[in-house]
Amino acid sequence: MTDLTIREIRTTLLQLPWADDPWLFGHALGAQRDLVVVEVVTASGLTGMGYLHLLNLPLQRTIGACIAEALAPCIIGRSATEVEGIWQSLWRTTLTGGRGGVTMMAQSAIDIALWDVVGKAAGLPLHRLWGHVRSRIPAYGSGCFRGALGEGMAAKAKHYAAQGYTAIKMQAAHIGDWRQDVRNLRMVRDAVGPDVEIMIDINMGWTADQAIIAGRAFQDYDPYWIEEPVLPDDFSGYLRCAEALTTRVVGGETHFGRADLKPVLQNPRLPILQPDPMRGGLTELRKIATVADTWGMTMAPHLFPELNVHLLASIPNGIWAENMGLLDDVWVDPPAYEAGHIIAPERPGHGLAFKPEVLRGFVLK
Repeated sequence: MTDLTIREIRTTLLQLPWADDPWLFGHALGAQRDLVVVEVVTASGLTGMGYLHLLNLPLQRTIGACIAEALAPCIIGRSATEVEGIWQSLWRTTLTGGRGGVTMMAQSAIDIALWDVVGKAAGLPLHRLWGHVRSRIPAYGSGCFRGALGEGMAAKAKHYAAQGYTAIKMQAAHIGDWRQDVRNLRMVRDAVGPDVEIMIDINMGWTADQAIIAGRAFQDYDPYWIEEPVLPDDFSGYLRCAEALTTRVVGGETHFGRADLKPVLQNPRLPILQPDPMRGGLTELRKIATVADTWGMTMAPHLFPELNVHLLASIPNGIWAENMGLLDDVWVDPPAYEAGHIIAPERPGHGLAFKPEVLRGFVLK
């Protein structure tokens, strides 16, 4: 029997330039890609990998220190199969200074790595370890960035549609003029025609009243959803928007685990939840999916389709993967897409490995 006793936790901080991709023009995701990579090494040598892509969050060294000082000492010597027990231990160890933020993100990277170990030891991809439902999941083309202006967003949306995507996502708000957002939406709708779904991401840019005013104007162009219209703690604002608009109101990516989403789960007015695997790990995502399904809510988790594909392929209420292509160039074997769908990989664990040149050449000094 393979000895899965945890012998070592390795943490590597990476700082990579963005891929040379003209369709990334206009993003506001930072000057470079900041990653925290965690490897859980077992006594047998079997190793699992987890990672965080911090986007605009300048906390690499802080998260690395949190792992080294607070988390790694709690799990050395335990079995990597103790995924739930370790999750609970790390949660309680950091409870008085955590419950979210840096500690939860650090814990999430470890959780992802543990599941990778367990899948590899079982010889199964995670979606089959958890209970397979489907292999093909609809994906939407994301990243029609407001920084590219209306014309740029429309061009990128048209580019996605030409690849077979039946849904795209554009950004709104943060430009100071909601009427321009309406004009931008009209340009995107004209570009893709009536048969492509258009998601709109507000990125927490409005108050509830602003979102309702703009959202009613958006309705003329048949948007599929309005995402994160208000700040994450404004639960009453979310509910006001959901009650006032016929367009779906969705969110969840900035919330940390089930506890942070509890008001939404107790009052299920948001038909689709978008939790982030970096804010609770794969363990929390699976629990959120189960509670959401109980209340008739569906799942379209935030970004990271290379990880989220396993969740979506193993739950009955997974409906969308988000493809922005932010990390496709760093993987030995990136996820496959066919006609606007992501295909669940059949490699053991999560099936991801960084290219050796990435791990060698871009270590943060």
